[in-house]
Amino acid sequence: MTNNIEINHPEFLNKRVLVTGGTKGAGKAIAERLANAGATVITTARNIPKDQQTGIHFIQADISTGEGVQKVVNELMTDFSGVDILINNAGGSSAANGGFSALNDNNWDDAINTNLYAAVRLDRGLLPAMLKQGSGVIIHISSIQRSFPLYDSTLPYAAAKAALTNYSKGLSNEVSPKGIRVLTVSPGFIQTEAAETFIQKMAESAGGTYETALARLMDSLGGIPMGRPASPADVAELVAFLVSDRAAYLSGTEYIIDGGTIPTV
Repeated sequence: MTNNIEINHPEFLNKRVLVTGGTKGAGKAIAERLANAGATVITTARNIPKDQQTGIHFIQADISTGEGVQKVVNELMTDFSGVDILINNAGGSSAANGGFSALNDNNWDDAINTNLYAAVRLDRGLLPAMLKQGSGVIIHISSIQRSFPLYDSTLPYAAAKAALTNYSKGLSNEVSPKGIRVLTVSPGFIQTEAAETFIQKMAESAGGTYETALARLMDSLGGIPMGRPASPADVAELVAFLVSDRAAYLSGTEYIIDGGTIPTV
């Protein structure tokens, strides 16, 4: 099913936006939020979405590879002459459970290529046009795991996100004086469709309810003081603020959206 984008408030009219991983979860919510505010939105993912929306452009590419990134950059420069806002959202972990001994070089390579190199390569490909126009915003979607790693299965992911956060800060120091704002958003647990499927499987495996499985999962993270995971829309609203002119003096900083999960200052 496709849906037309209804522009509710033209805050981002004439802004060209790329959202990587923009067909599911928080990425999809971000893409729709900005499109609804008038932006020309382009998303990219490995697979063509089943419910691709009218009004949002799509480039099929695997940006964990250099070739995939180059395809995206080439199409953006040819069709849109670049972007004004770049949301490096694509990421994730596919490593097996079992701690360090269960992780091989391929697990580490996959995590670093997906969660770090994709953003670095896209920045490198799209920043020159931003610098030429003297304006732009780059958002790197990191994770609270960059400082709150879960060693059992997502250690490569956590390490890659730590590197992404560090890189984001360094890049901001270089390009902020030239008119480009660079920011990091680090979500905690987001209740995406994929997360809901995982929770339901946990419930079925344990013979319990969805609510019990969700509570157990939140407890495994040390608890969420807000009492619930973030919704994709929660993350999208934060990103929409950060890329807007209302946040014109913000650059080089990280914004954690985790409902209070991290227990330290």
